[in-house]
Amino acid sequence: MRYRHFPTVTLALGVVLLVDVLRVFLPAVITIFGQAASTPAELLGAFAFGWFLLALAAPALIRRVGARPVTLTAAVLLVVARLAVNGQPGGPLQLWLATAGLLAGLVWLAGAAATTDRPVPGLALGLAVGALLHTALDTYRSAFFGDWPAWLAAVAVSGLFLAGQARPASAAGPGGVRSWLLAGPALLLAGMVALSPAVARTATSYQFGLLRSDPADAVGVATVPLFGAAPLAVAVGGFLLAALASPRRGAWRWLGPVALVVGAVLVALERGELLLPAVLLSAVGLGACLASAGAADGGTRGGTDATGAPGPDHGGQDPAQGDGGGQGRAQDGGGQDPARAAGRRGYAATAGMLVFAVAAVAYYAAYDLGHPNAGVPVAVAVLVAAVALATRPAPPRGPARAGGAAGRPAPGPLRPSLPPVWTAASAAVLTLLAAVASDELLSASNRDGPPETVRVVAYNVRMGFGIHGRFDPDALARAAAGADVVALSEVDRGWLLNGGHDTLDLLAERLDMPYVFAPAADPLWGDAVLSRWPLDAARTRPLPAVGAPTGAQALGITVDFSEDVRLAVVATHLQPPPGEDPVVQARAVADFAVRYAAGRPLVVAGDLNTEPGDPAFAEFTRAGLVDALAAARPLPTSPADAPRQQIDHVFVTPDLTAGEAAAPPGTASDHLPVAVTLTLPRG
Repeated sequence: MRYRHFPTVTLALGVVLLVDVLRVFLPAVITIFGQAASTPAELLGAFAFGWFLLALAAPALIRRVGARPVTLTAAVLLVVARLAVNGQPGGPLQLWLATAGLLAGLVWLAGAAATTDRPVPGLALGLAVGALLHTALDTYRSAFFGDWPAWLAAVAVSGLFLAGQARPASAAGPGGVRSWLLAGPALLLAGMVALSPAVARTATSYQFGLLRSDPADAVGVATVPLFGAAPLAVAVGGFLLAALASPRRGAWRWLGPVALVVGAVLVALERGELLLPAVLLSAVGLGACLASAGAADGGTRGGTDATGAPGPDHGGQDPAQGDGGGQGRAQDGGGQDPARAAGRRGYAATAGMLVFAVAAVAYYAAYDLGHPNAGVPVAVAVLVAAVALATRPAPPRGPARAGGAAGRPAPGPLRPSLPPVWTAASAAVLTLLAAVASDELLSASNRDGPPETVRVVAYNVRMGFGIHGRFDPDALARAAAGADVVALSEVDRGWLLNGGHDTLDLLAERLDMPYVFAPAADPLWGDAVLSRWPLDAARTRPLPAVGAPTGAQALGITVDFSEDVRLAVVATHLQPPPGEDPVVQARAVADFAVRYAAGRPLVVAGDLNTEPGDPAFAEFTRAGLVDALAAARPLPTSPADAPRQQIDHVFVTPDLTAGEAAAPPGTASDHLPVAVTLTLPRG
């Protein structure tokens, strides 16, 4: 590796580590600090936002102490926290380690900004490498209890990062403020949609699902795809090619910003079939906007040149400290105090991360507070596009002026620090291989004829997080072991807030069951049905909101045991306003389920947020359904560590005989699953 590439690679590796810490910190705030949804959303947002606000003090600390000691110390703390989090089984320690890692990462980012005036290649490469690693490690093993390949990757990234960080930093010129301002927004858009393996997989499952279903009925549902994350390879390649290539000029420079905004608008429409073009457009558009912002960074002398090599003027001096106790010299290329320029970049980086925090809190808090949030990604995309369009590519730098480093050769024309085509193509191929390697072909079969009994499990999986805040799909699979049909509630398929995991795909692989998914809150969050038997005729119905902030739906699916034996299954998660019984939603589900079954045996299962004897519970029995868990009552399921409430249920038609009802203990979610064996009717 050439010396000039070390700053870019070191910055990229630091971005990978910071993203990994964020992917633990954000869900830890919800599941550990949040105490199973009992903590007000406003307090959760204040806790998360406060650490980003605290990081605003980092540039002042750097100016007083110096960029090198602060940055190196923060880098070490970031690595220690990152590796320590990987071995935690959840609980308060995981939360505080992730918090310490986040704060250290933000301080490191401010220090990196102080010494780097051309960050775009490093930022872009870091986001792309992070997406590649998350794809190869199934999105969760890189941050939560990874096996030895995950540990090996974490240690390798950390070691290389510290080795690069230990090298003396080249002096930086006065540019780079706009590029650093976009670091936080770029990280948000990349994690929410553009470079998310889980979102790419989910988008593919809406467009190219493999299960049989009537297209007229299956509006809005997603089924298991083949090579689901493969489109991410196109997104990563397009993003890197756009970010590392020379930016377009004239009217062409509008293409990237327009693509980014259009991609964000497609996300805001909250339709699953639009997710795939949203991923591809936002990826290429985001890369092009970063390139435009970075084009102005190389127009001043005195810093790194366009390749990342040191410029002629500073001689390796810490740019956060000038001559004589911090009084920096005015530089020939821009006439600006280098300490002041370093401070501006540091504040720009921390301000960009504040944008990340504000936008993330505003977007995801809507599902607790009920305010509109579709415009948040659009607003962030417009901000990025505006910054990109406000920049002008810097002219090639001329020879040194008198009074500067006279006699040195003038830097050549601007060119990217990494070869764009080869870098983008290599990243795309590696991402594609990782996507294919991480996919498993799920199988459903009825070749042995219809069974006599069917084991049905209903499980609220809380986005995959256990009662102690640990993400553990293996524990979820053990809790549902032995089931023939599984109805899931609170299924997350790529929310950045929850770490960017496709919980449904991870669980389906472990159970070897194909699935059908129906969105409730947005295309990435809802309910699902998995089965060992073929699934057909999917249909979903939105439920009345009745004042609840989070949406709800009812998913109907038919399990085909044979030509003559079929079972209708309806999965739902009722979402009443706080303190109210979901009578209206229960009535809507019961009516939908009876009409969907059309006389066939029927199962209605899920987290119904109502207890036996409540009015909503009575809506199901009034529709002619039977409580399949009645023989095992009382059967509390929530909270999982000390269950008191009976709110997870299975209802069936009288032609199905229920037996062996149970709520297996465990803490893989904040609910216990409920399981029951049903004897199918004959003749």
